[in-house]
Order: sequence, then structure tokens, then C-alpha cells
Amino acid sequence: MDTTADTFFDGGLVIHQDRRGYRFSIDAFLLAHTVTLRQGDGRVVDFGTGSGILPLLLAYRHEGISICGVEIQSSLARIARKNVLANHLADRIQIIQADLQTINPSLLGYTADVILSNPPYRKVTSGRINPNNERALARHEITLTLEGLLRAVRRVLRTGGYFWTIYPAQRLAELIAGMQHFNIEPKFLRMVHSRENSDAKMVLMAGVKAASAGLVAGPPLIIYQAEERYSDEVQRMLAP
Repeated sequence: MDTTADTFFDGGLVIHQDRRGYRFSIDAFLLAHTVTLRQGDGRVVDFGTGSGILPLLLAYRHEGISICGVEIQSSLARIARKNVLANHLADRIQIIQADLQTINPSLLGYTADVILSNPPYRKVTSGRINPNNERALARHEITLTLEGLLRAVRRVLRTGGYFWTIYPAQRLAELIAGMQHFNIEPKFLRMVHSRENSDAKMVLMAGVKAASAGLVAGPPLIIYQAEERYSDEVQRMLAP
């Protein structure tokens, strides 16, 4: 496999990726930066971990937490394990190759305090499906739909546990309705805009299993300033 090695945080993290396969985007940094971990949130699970980017970012930012990344694609699971070893985090990050359609607490050995996911969010009937299988499965709902994701979250997340995700703003109504259907009450959202005067492209969302109603909408997150430069907030996310 032809891979690249990219470094972040002044060399604090190195991430290997398939040069031609699926490669993570800024969405991973936005989600990792937004996730709030409470005292006692020691069991964190990333659904659809890909190259392991979210567990790596969270482990870098939060000492003492243990994270399990779940990935259905064997090629991506291998890269994720390589990244865990390359960053000397094998004592804190575990990578499991498994299908979220069948994932359950027995396989993990626990119910999760926190689940996060940057899932495929394009419907199979929407847009061109990439001929590269890795990219196709990561972007389109081929093996995992929103319903399937939320059903897995309900199975694995403990009562009172948090679910965090990033999802297209145009599917926000569907996301909220789906979360409530599976007893995950939306508690926080933040709209993500490419630029200050553009429509929202993505939404960062958090929900709590079996919680009472009460949704907080945070300030908009702007990715770019003028001249294609990241905003000050995004630059802080990328800083050591």
C-alpha cells in the first residue's frame, strides 16, 4: 500500500494514510475540538474510525482517556493500527475491525460513556459514487445509513452518555428526528460555515441518551477568513 505520513502539532502526531484511498478532512479536527469529555468519561468509542484520526486527536488533547476505534474496512483498520503504534499510543487506543450493524457492548466489553462519529453522510442516490472502494464506503451510505449508525449508538451508549457527530447541515432535520427516535436527545449544536457570509455546510451535534429535552445552539464556526486562510479559531485547533 502506497501511504503518506503527515505530521501535526509540530510533530506531536504522525498520521499515515493511503495515498489513493480515503483521506480524512478538516471535519475530524472540528469534531475532535468540539467534543467535551466530562470527569469519568473513560470509555470513549469512535464509530467508523478510518485511519484512527479522531482517537489520535483526542488522545493527544486529553491525557488519561482510553479510546476504541471501530472500523469495518480491513485496509483502514490496518492503517489505524499502524498510526496507533507510530504514535506510541497502543496502551490507550484500541482498533477493532467490526460492522456497526452488529456491534454491541459484549464485543467491546463495556457500554460507552461517549461515542463519536464522522460517518458517511451521502445517500447512495446522491451524487457520484467514487470508484475507489475506500472512499466510496467512507462517503456514501453503502454499508452504514444514519438509521444504522443511531441504532448502533443506542445499543452501545450507556444511559446518560454523550453522542457527538458532524453531519451535513441540509440533513439536520433528519439527524434530529433520528436521534430522538432512538432515544438520544439533542443537547448541543453548532453550525459550520465555510465563510462568514456563506450558508452553513455542516453541523456539529451532541446528544445524550435518555435525557430530557433542552437544546443549546452555540455560535457559528467559520472555517476560512479572507484569502483562503483558516480562521483564528480553526488555526487554534491545529496548533500544538
